[in-house]
Amino acid sequence: MPRAAIIGGGPAGLAAAERLCEVAEVHVFDAMPSLGRKFLLAGKSGLNITHGEAFETFLTRFGPARERLEHALRGFAPEAIRDWAAGLGIETFEGSSGRIFPRAMKASPLLRAWLARLAGKGVTFHPRHKWTGWTDTGTLRFETPAGEVTFEADAAVLALGGASWPRLGSDALWVPLLEARGIEIAPLRAANCGFDAAWSALMKERFAGAPVKSVTLSCDGESVKGDFVVTETGVEGSAVYALAAHLRDAIERSGEAVLRLDLAPDRSEERLARDLAIPRGKASLANHLRKKAGIDGVKAALLREGAAQDIFSDPAAIAHAIKHLEVRLLRPRPIAEAISSAGGIALSELDADFMLAKLPGIFAAGEMLDWEAPTGGYLLSACLATGRAAGDGAARFLTRS
Repeated sequence: MPRAAIIGGGPAGLAAAERLCEVAEVHVFDAMPSLGRKFLLAGKSGLNITHGEAFETFLTRFGPARERLEHALRGFAPEAIRDWAAGLGIETFEGSSGRIFPRAMKASPLLRAWLARLAGKGVTFHPRHKWTGWTDTGTLRFETPAGEVTFEADAAVLALGGASWPRLGSDALWVPLLEARGIEIAPLRAANCGFDAAWSALMKERFAGAPVKSVTLSCDGESVKGDFVVTETGVEGSAVYALAAHLRDAIERSGEAVLRLDLAPDRSEERLARDLAIPRGKASLANHLRKKAGIDGVKAALLREGAAQDIFSDPAAIAHAIKHLEVRLLRPRPIAEAISSAGGIALSELDADFMLAKLPGIFAAGEMLDWEAPTGGYLLSACLATGRAAGDGAARFLTRS
């Protein structure tokens, strides 16, 4: 029986192992002491496994990479992922946002069941094996606590992750190894990340950590309604992550990005102007904003932070600022803090089976490929789908050989 190596024990690598073990002796190598560490941390407060929206809408979340990933995504679509989880004894449900979660709201039961099933099918796991490339004869090399070891494989699937959360294993040290073999690597950049803003001392001291609820955020013609959090350095949170690619790209083009906030998305500017024009008598402006516009707390602080001070005597100007507040963002947070990363192996380097055309028998999957998507189940869906596709591709390679 042929031997296959899976390098990386996250969702993409394990999905590849699941397909390959039907035709090969499969060995999974991971640099960390245990497998799936980033997966476990991502699911610590509720594992978002996939998304239940219409599939054609789902596909749009992958931007320019959609065309190249579509076949893999269709091959392991969200409903199929739910069926797969059920086969592991994990019941899932769809939340009000369309996100799909395990009923237990944790990643650990799914990972335990998955690893047990793979072990039962003969998959061998090798923790504390850090991949360091190839020997002169093409054998895989690994650094271990006991020294260097080598492994002869008939095919290998690389699923080493990107550059986010490096303490959990995604340290991108594979980049020079593949570049030395002539593989094009798009620069790795932060995705689904927070951003820095030049907050005043008052904003940092009084409102760092404050959630901003039910607002609409916009950048470059893209908008999302949701929540975010003011941090000591800037902004973060699900609504910011949904626009992160646009914000990051705007900063790269222009040196800064303008994040536009509608602090009262359920009220028209005309209504706000009319309500704010009602005489406030002895009431303070802060109370007037709270009672007539629903603007108080961190929303009022953002308004004070971002709007010109001379507008606060003009109800129409205040209303306009509430609906069109601009926050200037200076830079993404460091990639090590990001939920995921963009960039990686250029998709043009892969054939239809996710094999590196320049390295026959070497396949790649997951976040180390050049694609990105927002949070909401899309990241894990694509890691599972590309891992499965690479595993199928490697299986075809081995059975053809």
